Amino acid sequence: MFTLENNKNAQMTSAVPELTPKAIILSVIIAVFLGASNAYLGLKVGTTVAASIPALVITMAIFRFFPKHNILEANIVQCASCAGSGVAAVIIFTMPALIIMHYWTKFNYWETAFIAAVGSIIGVLFSGLIRRQLIHDKTLPFPEGIAIGEVMKASADSERSLKPMMLGGFSGAIIQLCQSGFCVFSQALSVWAIQGTSILGMGIGFSPAVIAAGYICGINVAISMFIGVILGWVLGIPLLSHHYGFTAGLSATESAKEIWSNYVRYIGVGTMLVGGMWTLIKLIGPMGKAMVASTRVFKEKGHILDRTEYDIPFSITLKWTLFLSLMIFVFLMFMFHPSDLGISLPLYLFILAVCVLYLIVAGFIFSSLAGYFNGFVGSTNCPASGLMASALLGITALLLVILVPHINFAIHVDKGLATAALTIVVVAFGGSIMIMAGETVQVAKAGRMVGGTPWKQQVVLFISIIAVALVLPLILQLLFNAYGIGGVYPRPGMSQLQTLSAPQAGLMAAVSQAVFNHQIPWNMLGIGALIAIAAIINNELLYRLFKTRWPVLAIGLGIYLSLDATTPMIIGGIVSYLVNRKVASRYRALNKPIDENHLTNGMQNAIMLACGIVAGSTLMGVLVAIPFAIKQSTDVLRIVSDRFTPEASALSVVITLLLCFWIYRSGTQKDHKDAVI
Repeated sequence: MFTLENNKNAQMTSAVPELTPKAIILSVIIAVFLGASNAYLGLKVGTTVAASIPALVITMAIFRFFPKHNILEANIVQCASCAGSGVAAVIIFTMPALIIMHYWTKFNYWETAFIAAVGSIIGVLFSGLIRRQLIHDKTLPFPEGIAIGEVMKASADSERSLKPMMLGGFSGAIIQLCQSGFCVFSQALSVWAIQGTSILGMGIGFSPAVIAAGYICGINVAISMFIGVILGWVLGIPLLSHHYGFTAGLSATESAKEIWSNYVRYIGVGTMLVGGMWTLIKLIGPMGKAMVASTRVFKEKGHILDRTEYDIPFSITLKWTLFLSLMIFVFLMFMFHPSDLGISLPLYLFILAVCVLYLIVAGFIFSSLAGYFNGFVGSTNCPASGLMASALLGITALLLVILVPHINFAIHVDKGLATAALTIVVVAFGGSIMIMAGETVQVAKAGRMVGGTPWKQQVVLFISIIAVALVLPLILQLLFNAYGIGGVYPRPGMSQLQTLSAPQAGLMAAVSQAVFNHQIPWNMLGIGALIAIAAIINNELLYRLFKTRWPVLAIGLGIYLSLDATTPMIIGGIVSYLVNRKVASRYRALNKPIDENHLTNGMQNAIMLACGIVAGSTLMGVLVAIPFAIKQSTDVLRIVSDRFTPEASALSVVITLLLCFWIYRSGTQKDHKDAVI
């Protein structure tokens, strides 16, 4: 693992303008645009595209038409762009659940906008409390944050060649276009078979962005995720399919996905929950110090911190959090009435108070975890839906304990539906807090690399969040009218082939209703918790004996995420290990001590190449979403039929091998300054 720091950029004077009118206007436009694109992608395939790198590339192209601009203005725009992907993610992960549950018949505009805006603003406020500790944690590689920072630094540093990054960006974009657009390359390959009463098989993903991110993260993350893959997929799928059986009539691949969805993912959630709590416990002390420092910065004349460490002060964060919490309480009173739940007024007010307290406390806890995940594997692979599912389990269990003496949910189905809807709304607020805090920490890492001011980045995020929150409910309703969502259609006769599946929202709806029906697989969560405890013990032993760690959260990720997402990360981590080993062996052969600074310089082209691949592929992921949304079909760019699938898979294997060899050769070239191809 390695990063490239540029002290020259970090020491930029405060006289350099950041919050300029053109930066703010462009921030809002790009955030809304990327948010709309991500809304469609997320509802269709269950994932969103990291927006900061595409936004940065667009910004640099537009700024060339202005006679005066600087890197800090570009940093403001890329930072604000995460409002688009963040707000889109939380809306599509939660609000469609109310449609799927048939609690709503359409997306209520003001309710959806309020939830997205208020929750996200609190998330940005919370990010100031955790940002400093996380971005200074040397164990967190911040793959996407580093990639963003490198793009900005390379564009501003005339001494650094852009050739590796440009070639990587072009290659990543072409591969992504051929995968998701033309469909001549497969995005994944899997082989599953039913053997007796068990399902056996394996799969692999070919995402160039994730492979490059894995290279930036390094081998320790790859090992941890590989352990998770072994536990969840290689061992878990066969054992669980043998024990619980599988639905007749489904193919082996469909059955494997069913087992993963119904059981394995909950094991991953349990592992991440316990591992995350352990991580949070270890962060309590440093985060407390950060809060104290944040309060003192604006009170003392001595300027305890550099300009690049200024967050919104803790006193302001506290006041606004209390005010917005009161607004949420009033909002819940407006949206849910005592008659909906069938309870007395005092109990009703108590329930709402518990919900507000829970979403604030849980929101802060999961914000810390989301920030850690973003620093660990990047925002693209942050398991936001898993964290939100954990938060949903908590609030549903809490309300179940309080309300069971007063409501018989088996008889009063309508009361159960209203209570389930309440839990969805609470988690939507908490999810907004969590996702936006994590996104803000990621872009703050990039901002620090170029000398950005955190509080100014947070201010522009507030502006962009409000703009995106006002637009996205309209986009959601448009998509619902065009396709239908989660098997629910606004009118009869609509094609089921074009429906937007909204998988995360479907999971939220299923979990919230299943808790009240006592159908949650608590045993799977328990297994995940035991795995986390064993991994924590092993991790501490590894550190004491070998000064290395196999992060527990990455093991949970390996269990929870699909093979399409985990295997490219593992591949990239292996390439990183091979590069490091090759360069280290070269020093040993020359009987020279290994100079870490020289190693970083020697691998500079490789990391810039990887950053370019991430930038190009994510930008193309957003661009191809435009014709998808216009034509209302993900096949609009397809140039081959389904019969080409075997050839597409073979081509993807070849392209992946060539991509890995390219990164390896670039990182191990003796003449590192010219090591590009």
